[in-house]
Amino acid sequence: MQSPIINQINTVFVHVSSLKESVNWYSELLGLEYDLESVLEPVYNIRINHHTGLTLDAGPEGMIKHVKADEYPLFNFHTEDIDSSYSFVQEKGYEVVSGIIRFADFSFFTISDPDGHVVMICTG
Repeated sequence: MQSPIINQINTVFVHVSSLKESVNWYSELLGLEYDLESVLEPVYNIRINHHTGLTLDAGPEGMIKHVKADEYPLFNFHTEDIDSSYSFVQEKGYEVVSGIIRFADFSFFTISDPDGHVVMICTG
């Protein structure tokens, strides 16, 4: 049976407790321009290449989400240069969860966002 569901991820939702803080964190990480004055509750869409989007979701206006972060990465951001990416997040003061782990065909490290979500930076 053929499925009517397309084999494509459109949007990854990251539940956050402070939308503006998270917009700042992800935008700075990805080198994206942003205007915090234009950030309006409850969601903010981060511009991502290709089909998949990243939506930061703070929930209904006036409510503070009590986010429970997972200890495992939600997703990864790609890099062509793991060493310069690692230096970049260290210089920016991001919380590094794991240092660079190298394999024959790829390398990665993980960082933690303001709500404790683990995000992987990966060459593969």
